[in-house]
Amino acid sequence: MVTTTHKRSLFILASCSAILLIPFIAMQFTDEVVWTAGDFLVAALLLGTAGLFIEVLYRNMKNSDMRGLTLAFIVILLVLVWAELAVGIFGTPLAGS
Repeated sequence: MVTTTHKRSLFILASCSAILLIPFIAMQFTDEVVWTAGDFLVAALLLGTAGLFIEVLYRNMKNSDMRGLTLAFIVILLVLVWAELAVGIFGTPLAGS
């Protein structure tokens, strides 16, 4: 029997995998997307960590308003870190280009 917690964890894992499939498939059709194994590893760690935080959030927070606000913060942080690693929107030493 699959519980709600397991369904949510499987959904998060499937979502992370689907997101990682986008650049993998794009690499098969164009030379403009060039990811190395390290890029996939960093993206998987970033997505997995965000997914883990979201799972912990849903398990432990009962206040739906605070849960939504925290979820939005996690997603915004994920997008900002991803963008910094990809194109360097802030110009840190971690910038991708």
